[in-house]
Amino acid sequence: MKKKFIAMTLAVFMGISLAACGSKDEPAKDNSGTQDNKTEDNKTEEDKTEDTKTDDASGGENNAASGDVANKDKPLVWFNRQPSNSSTGELDMAALSFNDNTYYVGFDANQGAELQGTMVKDYIEANIDSIDRNGDGIIGYVLAVGDIGHNDSIARTRGIRKALGTGVEKDGDINSDPVGTNSDGKSTAVQDGSIEIGGKKYVVRELASQEMKNSAGATWDAATAGNAIGTWSASFGDEIDIIASNNDGMGMSMFNAWSKDNNVPTFGYDANSDAVAAIAEGYGGTISQHADVQAYLTLRVLRNALDGVDVDTGIGTADDAGNTLSDDVYAYNADERSYYALNVAVTADNYQDFTDSTKIYEPVSNQLDESAHPSKKVWLNIYNASDNFLSSTYQPLLQNYDDILNLDVDYIGGDGQTESNITNRLGNPGQYDAFAINMVKTDNAASYTGLLSQ
Repeated sequence: MKKKFIAMTLAVFMGISLAACGSKDEPAKDNSGTQDNKTEDNKTEEDKTEDTKTDDASGGENNAASGDVANKDKPLVWFNRQPSNSSTGELDMAALSFNDNTYYVGFDANQGAELQGTMVKDYIEANIDSIDRNGDGIIGYVLAVGDIGHNDSIARTRGIRKALGTGVEKDGDINSDPVGTNSDGKSTAVQDGSIEIGGKKYVVRELASQEMKNSAGATWDAATAGNAIGTWSASFGDEIDIIASNNDGMGMSMFNAWSKDNNVPTFGYDANSDAVAAIAEGYGGTISQHADVQAYLTLRVLRNALDGVDVDTGIGTADDAGNTLSDDVYAYNADERSYYALNVAVTADNYQDFTDSTKIYEPVSNQLDESAHPSKKVWLNIYNASDNFLSSTYQPLLQNYDDILNLDVDYIGGDGQTESNITNRLGNPGQYDAFAINMVKTDNAASYTGLLSQ
């Protein structure tokens, strides 16, 4: 299969003779498989001049390969991180409507967040006889927050607090700020909730929460979460009855570090294969965000734009191979130019149906005819090559679908910390027919559209 993190070889053809200019050498790769590139700050003036020359010189071949379409007019899909203000959550409609073939693909964050919160509440009600470990009448939980500026993380924190009654209002919505520690229940960012089961009332308290951000700046960090549960368990001991996490990477780190041995149910998000398997060992549950549907949509909307057909082809309307999605697995919001996969709770009752997170969705698994849908080249990046969900679930799904959809995809892995680690490797967008972008930060869409507009 044609998978690679990237080899950016620029071939320059000049004139109509057989003579050709040589291409640049491929940059060295580091141990993670991503290229070790210069940053813009470290480039010499000669480097920058040479970059400009090679970009200009390659225009003839690139335009031929992409049908004389300007980079700014080529199909673009944002995925996993919706362009938005990380402080307010307001969507960046300039990025979402960059051109007529620009869309976002993700999942319904609010629906999934409410589902996760309900899953935790249902578990408490069903297991109340054993859940209050020290019998103090307080159901104490700790919360691993992924990224305080990420809309999905914000929604999941709010979903937990709403379901458990611990949320307080801030600026018209539930406060999603981490509380630090809250052993006495006096934090102003949350409040004590209550739940009545079998005629008995219990207090529900968020004992602690923090953003899982490591010293290098990467968020959603599993190792940081593993360290945090060590600190929290030393402080709170058997006051911790539940662990909630904004994703499975952090949840599994806490589960393996402490909660598995102490029989404390942990709830995550993403339905990663290891988390689903761990449900048999006491992991409380997780949420499938239908990564199989998301990965398909990510590449499908590009395929449709490249084919010049209606964007709904192979989605709500069957394509010529019979691929189609039912409306119970996705939704489209035209005002937001966004496709959202719907979520499913994965618990002890159904986890065996979700053991293979990289299995493609059967209703959209039919191969397209290459004579009708010729191969096209796509640039796609993963914001963090070490992200558990994206690298272990999402990318393998993309790699299965790209064959079905006749797309030749270059996969670029970022460091999870800086946009420049990714954008520095989009030095020659002219050689691609379409782009799929997964930003490090939701505010930074202009870092990419600026390159495509040059």
